[in-house]
Amino acid sequence: MAIVQGHDFPDRLLYDVDNQIWYEPLADGNVRVGFTQWATTLMGDVLVFTPKRIGKDFEVNKSFAVVEGGKWVGAARAAFEGVVVAHNEALIRKPGLLNKDAYGEAWMLIVRPSQPDWRTALTSGESIGPVLEAWFASEAYKQRAE
Repeated sequence: MAIVQGHDFPDRLLYDVDNQIWYEPLADGNVRVGFTQWATTLMGDVLVFTPKRIGKDFEVNKSFAVVEGGKWVGAARAAFEGVVVAHNEALIRKPGLLNKDAYGEAWMLIVRPSQPDWRTALTSGESIGPVLEAWFASEAYKQRAE
């Protein structure tokens, strides 16, 4: 597991660094999705989680969920095209789970990618450390917030 700036990034996951979203391939070909621990820290206390409806398509860099926190309101943007298969009912009822268990109980969605090459733009957990360090050093995350 990589630990960057005091935040965990499990090796088993794939990451969209720019959007701070993790993806976990499932045995059935679907993918579990969530925000990184670093992102949830920046959000502050998460107050509302609103996912895209089950059965709805989503596009690259478009929202498939909205999160409202004490310090941030914004969209969870997809790294690839697909369709929403399920959303986390527990997270809808208790959005604060995001602040407690970003890589476990607080998963956001299960999606089905529409293309077999959906992993192309993602970073593996084994190589996330140096990629994140470079991203933080470039301060690219500050530009996204403007």
